[in-house]
Amino acid sequence: MHQVLNKNISPLKNFDIKKIREDFPILSRMVNGKPLVYLDNAATSQKPQVVIDVLQNYYQNENSNVHRGVHFLSDRATNLYEEAREKIQKFLNAKSTKEIIYVRGTTEGINLVANSFVKPRLNEGDNIIVSLMEHHANVVPWQLVCDEKKAKIKIIPINKKGELLVDSLHGLIDEKTKFISVVHISNSLGTINPINEAIEIAHKNNIPILIDGAQSVCHGSVDVQKLDCDFFVFSGHKICGPTGIGALYGKEKWLEEMPPYQGGGDMILQVTFEKTIYNDLPYKFEAGTPNISGAIGLGTALDYVQSIGYENLHTQENLLLKYATEKLSKIDKVQIIGTADNKASIVSFVMADIHAHDVGTILDQEGVAVRAGHHCTQPVMDYFGVPGTARASFSFYNTLEEVDILEDAVKKGIKIFLG
Repeated sequence: MHQVLNKNISPLKNFDIKKIREDFPILSRMVNGKPLVYLDNAATSQKPQVVIDVLQNYYQNENSNVHRGVHFLSDRATNLYEEAREKIQKFLNAKSTKEIIYVRGTTEGINLVANSFVKPRLNEGDNIIVSLMEHHANVVPWQLVCDEKKAKIKIIPINKKGELLVDSLHGLIDEKTKFISVVHISNSLGTINPINEAIEIAHKNNIPILIDGAQSVCHGSVDVQKLDCDFFVFSGHKICGPTGIGALYGKEKWLEEMPPYQGGGDMILQVTFEKTIYNDLPYKFEAGTPNISGAIGLGTALDYVQSIGYENLHTQENLLLKYATEKLSKIDKVQIIGTADNKASIVSFVMADIHAHDVGTILDQEGVAVRAGHHCTQPVMDYFGVPGTARASFSFYNTLEEVDILEDAVKKGIKIFLG
């Protein structure tokens, strides 16, 4: 056990971990007779009561479709929906709400860019560059368009610490390179990639670039204008928001050029059987009835996380990362996969030859929720020569005591399987 005298007292100002945890109802429940220790935040974060309340209030008091009515409820729902878009715009520091497209999440955002932006520009023999550490959502969409257009994918390699060898981009880029797509933070390794450098290299070669921010928005602030990325995408459920909602940021000049991804209501200005005139940005890419409650909930989630303060959030998560890394590194038979110098609060590990799913099952019996498997990053697992890992991922509402419980559960698992 570590030597902090009172683990409920944070060294941070205006950061009371006990009060913060009270904002999340699920954190007080029991699992298998034990207090829940939720360490699966990279898969999805838990939701504060304020987000749960706003979802209930919408359906109970404000439920209506948006952009389609002149009555009170429709006007109210539309205002809340568009206010949430403004919150996302300010959260990312986009120039305009025209650059914020509602999507179901990171996956749909990448597919939209792949099909509406990249595919029309892709010819036989061209190439798209991604990294070896990408989530499948940032691999498969590019494979699909490359297969259709007879193009190919090039891979930015990593080293044994799980760090991106971004300098290799210089040798990968050629006159046939049409697009680059790189993850900001690896979901399976925790590596924080040097995306500023990747963006700079891309733009020096006049190549547009997308940043997968699914893991990064929940660990620190993002400024898309400062980054100067062409596209940035994230999912709301990773940052205390509802599932099924996210946002795609795209530079207005690109979005104006792109054809719609889907057709239907709300993405049109006029429809005749002879011709359809598409709606203005951002609605051109938002066909059909959207996830109205999800958007409103996401706006509330962003308000909540920003009220915590990114300095506090970052400091707390780094404390948890350092402590968990030290604890697990000292356990015999445990190997951490992903030891980059610059990491977010994710610790993936293997226990001797015990399958990751078995590790996850044992930890669950102790009330500890981790992710087990390949984490939708099979190329990463292949690179490290493992079928999968157990992954503990921490959020600002986790505690040092929970790391202690994880440590004890891992030791118990080793004793059960290895004696």
